[in-house]
Amino acid sequence: MLAHFNRAPRAPNWDNILEDAVQAPTILIVDEIDLNRRLLRGMLKAAPYHILEAKRPSEAFGILDREKVDLLIVDQAMPEMTGTEFCGLVKNDRRTQLIPVLVTTSVQGADNEVAGFESGADEFLIKPLNPALVRTRIRSMLKNKALVDSLEEAETILFALAQSVEHRDLHTGLHCERLATYGIVLAQALGLSRREQLALYRGGYLHDIGKIVIPDAILFKRGLLTDEEWQIMRQHTIRGEEICRPMKTLAPVLPIIRSHHERWDGTGYPDQLAGEDIPLLARILQVADIYDALTTTRPYKPAFTHQHAIEMMMEEARRGWRDPELVPLFAQVSEPGAAGDAFWTDREGMHESLANMRRELSK
Repeated sequence: MLAHFNRAPRAPNWDNILEDAVQAPTILIVDEIDLNRRLLRGMLKAAPYHILEAKRPSEAFGILDREKVDLLIVDQAMPEMTGTEFCGLVKNDRRTQLIPVLVTTSVQGADNEVAGFESGADEFLIKPLNPALVRTRIRSMLKNKALVDSLEEAETILFALAQSVEHRDLHTGLHCERLATYGIVLAQALGLSRREQLALYRGGYLHDIGKIVIPDAILFKRGLLTDEEWQIMRQHTIRGEEICRPMKTLAPVLPIIRSHHERWDGTGYPDQLAGEDIPLLARILQVADIYDALTTTRPYKPAFTHQHAIEMMMEEARRGWRDPELVPLFAQVSEPGAAGDAFWTDREGMHESLANMRRELSK
């Protein structure tokens, strides 16, 4: 099933990535002086670029809000702010931080270049500009941007694939969304960093992606699994980690995917980790996962009430299966009347809150 996951991937031909693009790359030139913009246009006219222009940073930010821009060429001397200040704002906004920026200036000196690169500029060229050098630098920067875009697309595909795993089972169709919500609420109660919260958000969607390689006959079997079938099922944590490992941006999520079925007493899988050797984010997601399994209808059980689910989880913590500190904390933050109460009772509220979390974490 889906045997292509087992094949060694072919290295993509990045030399042709610009030619393979669906549409021409968009370049935004930000320079107050008309002649400078006209000269840059002339240098680039032989290439199939879509050129936009702005005289001021405020005008450029308006364009960035409306258009998908692949590269910025910014002059250092501008009204409203310097080119390096403009670059710093671009690089500090998640919506635009991956856009490569080429800063041009007529002022020579190492200090000027250092300031440009510290602001996040990707390239720095001194005027008068050499047309061949400008074209070469821009082409190289656009290739790198196309590569970044393709990696973002690959990550998007992984998330869609993960959701398709859940949607195969009518009983767990919103499982990913709920786990992302519960996990972040618990992380916020622990005071974890934005980076860790984002990893939990992604882990809520990707934790079971390895089930894509588990045969349906095992995944949806109504009776008890045989020992052999159970060994196959347990492989989904390892396979999920293997699927996501090539994506460097998902590195913080890998411990969640691999270890969310470990047990506090060391009787879990796949590595029989115990206690605090189990990664904290994996323990958090496990608590959320168990709560969701208990409070939703499954083919083998009805949906338990919130109180019944919490009692069962507390009993498992007493037996040594679950983190003895996380389970009581989860019980506390999920109490009726707690700050996160809307998440547990209001589906529309949950979706709105999750969307707000996603926007906040993405800044």
